[in-house]
Amino acid sequence: MNVVLFGATGMVGQSALRECLLDPDVNNVTSVVRTPTTPTNAKLRELVLPDFTNYSAVETELTGLDACFFCLGVTSAGMSEADYTRITHDFTLAAATTLARLNHSMTFVYVSGSGTDSTERGRIMWARVKGKTENDILKLPFKAAYMFRIGFIQPLHGIVSKTKSYRIFYQVLSPILPLLRSLFPRQILTTEQVGRAMILVAKNGFPKPVLESKDISSLFVHP
Repeated sequence: MNVVLFGATGMVGQSALRECLLDPDVNNVTSVVRTPTTPTNAKLRELVLPDFTNYSAVETELTGLDACFFCLGVTSAGMSEADYTRITHDFTLAAATTLARLNHSMTFVYVSGSGTDSTERGRIMWARVKGKTENDILKLPFKAAYMFRIGFIQPLHGIVSKTKSYRIFYQVLSPILPLLRSLFPRQILTTEQVGRAMILVAKNGFPKPVLESKDISSLFVHP
């Protein structure tokens, strides 16, 4: 499986990248970034893209792909609806539209959020924008598309959020996170589970396009 990944420096993106590099069925990972780093894994290559709304110069680098894990996102705190829509909806659809045209057999996994508003008419701004983003992705001619409506996540393996407020939040809760997860195993996922779930869904599919935390958790429950 050849994977393209967006948002590899975020908490969910880090988990997706980690699990892809560990999975023997993932041949290579193309990480789309604005700022280049120095990849240290032979399976990983970076595709530097200054403008996340324009893929014309790199289309030849985005063919022959089996799955996209779109983990790019920002918090809506302090943002206008227009700015949040540009990053959350417009960046996502620019990538998804290009990839759907170039890779008809692709599975697209979009990291959404618990509480997303599919009606696009609710009072909560971020939920409306996420809802429109989900709906527009599902209209594209992918082999399959799945919306991961993730809620609370327990970070593992040294993975941290880029958002300062989230880092503080996790630091405060870290002593009781294992207990909370034991009490609510279907609601609280680990970063490892999220990354593994993306790969499993890309490989094997899922009965419905929108997965809540309990659905993601069910991937790891064996009869």
